[in-house]
Amino acid sequence: MNATFRVSSQRVAAGVALAAAVGVAGSSIPVQATPSTAASTMLATASIAPTRVFATNHTATGQRWAAFLATRGKTDGYVVKNDFLPGQKTGWHSHPGPSLIFVVSGSVTNYESDQPQCRGVTYSAGTTFVDQGGADIHELVNTGAVPAETIAVQLLPQGTPRRIDEPEPANCHV
Repeated sequence: MNATFRVSSQRVAAGVALAAAVGVAGSSIPVQATPSTAASTMLATASIAPTRVFATNHTATGQRWAAFLATRGKTDGYVVKNDFLPGQKTGWHSHPGPSLIFVVSGSVTNYESDQPQCRGVTYSAGTTFVDQGGADIHELVNTGAVPAETIAVQLLPQGTPRRIDEPEPANCHV
């Protein structure tokens, strides 16, 4: 027997809102995001069609070189500039996709929640590092004495938030 049910979008929305409210009210663990004190500027955004790039070449010294990039499904691309005064930080957060971070000036320390004792790695001007995205919860801090600047190139599944604020992980007190 096939049955067809008609439910208005208002009833669905009300049901989802009620379920979310019950879930939040019923939670016994307080979750508070850690705020960012750094300044972020969106330099570019674009929708990117599914992409597959494989490039090969040689370095200036003749060594073999290759790059591979593939996305499945539509992607949102972002280029973000972050400015940090000494002591400023991004707050704990995650991203649903990878980021390639260029340190333009100064230095930043990247603290990752999955590292033993939340050990940080410091990156100085002229270096890069990769945030894999997904479940990686991290915080960037300018632990230096001069301002720092980073540029992040992010590839995220279309329609997902660019940044997800996270509470401070239990093993990380930076």
